Formats: sequence, C-alpha cells, structure tokens
Amino acid sequence: MALLVQNEFKPLPADKQVDTVSFLDSVSHLPSFFDCLGPAIFSPIKADITGNITKIRTVYETNPTKFKTLQQILEGEKEMYGPEWPKVGATLALMWLKRGLKFIQVLLQSIADGERDEQHPNLMKVNVTKAYEIALKKYHGWVVQKLFQAALLAAPYKSDFLKALSKGQNVKEEQCIEKIRQFLVNYTPTIESIYIMYNKMNAELEYKA
Repeated sequence: MALLVQNEFKPLPADKQVDTVSFLDSVSHLPSFFDCLGPAIFSPIKADITGNITKIRTVYETNPTKFKTLQQILEGEKEMYGPEWPKVGATLALMWLKRGLKFIQVLLQSIADGERDEQHPNLMKVNVTKAYEIALKKYHGWVVQKLFQAALLAAPYKSDFLKALSKGQNVKEEQCIEKIRQFLVNYTPTIESIYIMYNKMNAELEYKA
C-alpha cells in the first residue's frame, strides 16, 4: 500500500481552499495508480491525468503568488478569458482531472466497503464498473464506453491489485484495506471540495469526450 500511504493528501484548512502546490505534489504520484490496474488498458486515463496535471502546473508557475489555491486559478482565468471560460486553460484541465481522481476515490471506497461479486470475490469488475459509471461514463461517447468494457475484462484480480499498490510486498488484505481507508480520509474531502467549487462557480461542462 506504499503507493498511497507515501503520498497522502494533507488535511484541508477550515475554509476548504485547496493549496495548489500541495495538491499538485500529491496528485503527481497518482498516474502510477493505473499501472496497478493494467498499464496497457488504462493507459489513456493515465495519460489524460498526467497531461492535465502538467497543464495546471504550467499555469500555476506563471504566477505562484496569484494562484496559491485552485480557486484562485479558476477566478483568475475567468477574468482573463471572459466568455471563453471555463472551456480553457487550467480550468478545463482541472475539470477533467477531478473526474479521473473521482474514479480513483470511488474505486478505493468500493473496495474498502467490501463491495464484490460474491460468486467471484477476487474479481474487481464490481468495483471498477461502479467507479467508471459514477465518475466518467456520462462524459464519454459510445466509442470510449466500448473501450472501457474491454478494459473491464483485463482488470486484475483484487489480490494482485493490492499487491501492486503495496509495490510488490506481501501484505495481508486487512492491512491493505486499512491503509486505503487511511488514504481516503484526506483524499475524499479534497476531491469533494473541488467538485463543490466547480458547481458554485458554474464551471462544470457536460460535453462528451
């Protein structure tokens, strides 16, 4: 479970503002999460997350003082781009990034909650399907949805997935689940805060990829 525990998110402050540097440092380790699911099949999601992290970091580095929080980035770009916003810049990149991060959150929570196919308890189809349907499916067109159905068939066994998260170490499943819960303590509120911010600023877009 080293992949998660070594890169835990920091607690949010009282005002729920997400610090840009802290956020980027934490999410920069998450693309490798998809290697644990299957590097070939899930590589498009991994590449999308990596690219969006880079776009946000590039914008932040143009003015670190002005863009100290993610909300300041959205507010700054809204002023900068006018009617083109929010379909531009770091605002658009973060919109898609948060969906990939939501996929991870729902998948891990589903595993932590013990959701599974009772007939095949070591398969992850139930968990991966739930994560995709909640976080990504409505934003994907028919072709991408069909690609995901193929990815389901290639999803690893849960035991292999947990071992990959533990970087090859043989760790008991109960210990892995506890580490997942520990990771989600700060990760989940961070993702929820970003979703709330997009809704409040009317920055959410519903178009399909």
